[in-house]
Amino acid sequence: MLGQMMTSALTIQSLVDHAARYHAETEVYSVNTGGGVEETTWGQVGANSHRLGHALTKLGLEPQARCGTIAWNNRRHLEIYFGVSGAGLVCHTINPRLFPEQLIYIINHADDKVLFIDATFVPLVAAIRDKLPNLKHIVLMEGRDEKAAAAIEELVFYDELIAECDASFEWPDFDENTASSLCYTSGTTGNPKGVLYSHRSTVLHALASNLTDCIGYSALDVVLPVVPMFHVNAWGTPYACAMTGARMVMPGPGLDGASLVALIDTYKVTTALGVPTIWLGLLGEAEKAESKLASLTRTVIGGSACPPSMITAFREKYNVDTIHAWGMTEMSPLGSSNQPLAKHLDLPIEEQHKLRENQGRPPWGVELKVVDEDGADLPNDAEAQGDLMVRGHWILDSYFLKTRDETLDNGWFHTGDVATLDPDGYLSIKDRSKDIIKSGGEWISSVDLENIAIGHPQLADAAVIGATHEKWDERPILIAVAADGYSPSETDVLAIFEGKIAKWQIPDCVVFTDVLPRNATGKVLKRNLREEFGNVLMG
Repeated sequence: MLGQMMTSALTIQSLVDHAARYHAETEVYSVNTGGGVEETTWGQVGANSHRLGHALTKLGLEPQARCGTIAWNNRRHLEIYFGVSGAGLVCHTINPRLFPEQLIYIINHADDKVLFIDATFVPLVAAIRDKLPNLKHIVLMEGRDEKAAAAIEELVFYDELIAECDASFEWPDFDENTASSLCYTSGTTGNPKGVLYSHRSTVLHALASNLTDCIGYSALDVVLPVVPMFHVNAWGTPYACAMTGARMVMPGPGLDGASLVALIDTYKVTTALGVPTIWLGLLGEAEKAESKLASLTRTVIGGSACPPSMITAFREKYNVDTIHAWGMTEMSPLGSSNQPLAKHLDLPIEEQHKLRENQGRPPWGVELKVVDEDGADLPNDAEAQGDLMVRGHWILDSYFLKTRDETLDNGWFHTGDVATLDPDGYLSIKDRSKDIIKSGGEWISSVDLENIAIGHPQLADAAVIGATHEKWDERPILIAVAADGYSPSETDVLAIFEGKIAKWQIPDCVVFTDVLPRNATGKVLKRNLREEFGNVLMG
């Protein structure tokens, strides 16, 4: 016997329609690519999403045609998120920080038919246009711009494209498992791999994000997604905010500390999301500008391990709670977030603070486990360290144009992380499996060492790698970037490790460099560091 309840498909367009219906006057602030801030509302975003869906349908695109975007976080990009997917097409967000050869590969591999671009990227797209044979339409996300039109033949202008289209356009009907959006990974060697999300997985991800025990956006919030919309759909923030009717502040191209502090203080931002490197700049600028960040109540930090010193700075200087989160492109990306349990409130405050430093526990919809090198399950005792695996409602089944058998291990996805889990499911990422250091048969976490090093007041950035060692196979070395105006010695830097870890885990040396190499999403390229510095202990 089946339950006798209404059913309707879990689709992305239902989110923006809900926001437009019940939060029509709620503000969305958008920093324009050319400067200035535009104020719109969820009602207007919803209407334009329908107009865009109508416009794309009139172009004659086949169902599931991919529509690429190379764009910043702004109002038009938000409308594209909903208008493309709502029309039964696939919104393919592309990272503009990739090399041109990678962009060409990704656009052609996805077989994009439409490409939406911000004005910043006109020269980039003009330079590779002749290598994109299947691309039919390029849309500038602005009004008419004759200079841009001269650079790209047959350029279409977003505002003109949707101007004569119907704000009451009816979305087509399709199954909730229909593909909605496509992102490519940046953390793999070789060509990037595509991850194809569904409407169902995206809506369930938004529901989980909105749990109070996870991130918990609400209609009372003003949300600043600093994480780019071209990086795993801005961690799903646009969908979750539409679901709750939260106000949004879209930062455009200006992601420097000064710009972000100004946005937070001007628009009374309550929740901001981004990677650790962004917050280092913001904290420095807030101190310089003597800003109290008075409206800000929490930051969500992911993308790479968050240094404990950063969590402490937000808490003690600005009374801001930091939610340490973890995930991957293959996971939509939410895998865990660090929220306390009731029993933790009885702990001494120092222990409560210490608990906030790990990656947290999975929400409903995600299962985690750690396994040994033979694939056997390890206990959740906070001690057993192994390969982290995941499965759930918004975890990929297979990569785009690949098969399930090529991707999963008995229904579980290998994350490539080495981790521990405690009995409550709290996750502690020790390292990427390729980056963990094995010294004399003992494991050393480069993440733990980096978290200590970045707390040094005279360092701006730091990374740890395993360098070849004649006796111990590998030993940790610290690659450090000095903060402006400082020239710390090796002894000065290594002193910060004393008393915090076992002496045998302290790096053997410090190598100073001007900048750390990073990939398109801001992660340190450890393989580059190993190539350059991996033999410094062999001299």
